[in-house]
Amino acid sequence: MKISKLLLALIAGLGMAAGAGAETMSKDAHDNAYKSAEAQYKTDKAACDSMSGNAKDVCVEEAKGKEKIAKAEADASYKNTPKAREAARTAHADATYAVAKEKCDDLSGNQKDVCVKEAKAAHVKATADAKVDRVAADTHSTAAEKTAAARRDAAEDKRDADYKVAIEKCDSLSGAAKDTCVSNAKARFGK
Repeated sequence: MKISKLLLALIAGLGMAAGAGAETMSKDAHDNAYKSAEAQYKTDKAACDSMSGNAKDVCVEEAKGKEKIAKAEADASYKNTPKAREAARTAHADATYAVAKEKCDDLSGNQKDVCVKEAKAAHVKATADAKVDRVAADTHSTAAEKTAAARRDAAEDKRDADYKVAIEKCDSLSGAAKDTCVSNAKARFGK
């Protein structure tokens, strides 16, 4: 799908820009980036009109996500603050999550449940990492303390998300196999 490739390219670009403090953007460039994102959204959404069913829903979510990411990146470049960069990374995570959830609608039963849990786990991990990076950049005097606390929180959030995925996968089993699966998940994730 054409939009998927564009979204992936945008996501890859965001990943590179997030790590390397972005340059400040002028107000005019910011406004133009917003207008461009809105125009691109209309074009991408119009391309979805020829589709139907869940493929159309996925296409629309990709178009929305691409617009939100572009606007958040413009804000991050314009404001050039750790909080704005975190918001851009969170917009990326939110868009990726929305598309992944929509793609899960093609599945059913336990496969769909696992798909949704995996999408949520990836979202939790991405937003936790964005927070860690913002906290690390936010302050110099207490950065070490805040970063360590943010890393602990992020690790716990990630572990909880992975645990939920593991437990959901156990639901497709029954009897002793399910009990063993749940025990292994609890042992693996310290529950």
